[in-house]
Amino acid sequence: MAAKIIANLIVIGSGILGRAVLRAYRKALDNANKTGVAHETINNIRRGSKAMTEQEARQILGVSEQTSWEEILQRYDNLFERNAKNGSFYLQSKVHRAKECLEEIYKKNNQAPS
Repeated sequence: MAAKIIANLIVIGSGILGRAVLRAYRKALDNANKTGVAHETINNIRRGSKAMTEQEARQILGVSEQTSWEEILQRYDNLFERNAKNGSFYLQSKVHRAKECLEEIYKKNNQAPS
């Protein structure tokens, strides 16, 4: 008899808990849509698949818009080798992508050697 009562309490309690979680999830989605968080998240996902921006590339390499292509290559070599020695493949790949991004920009402006 006691086992049956305990089993019923567990079933009823899990049903109540399940409905509460579902309501909270729906409310969170509604709030995200109202504040634009959902839209911003989708834009971030889309932007994540795109190439690096020029500003981000310059920040990674620590160069300005007036920096010559030779100086950019020196910074690239220095940062690339430093990260190769210390084993940070993520940073090394970011440095490489930054150089590629700036290389395209400098080629368009005919400032980088082929």
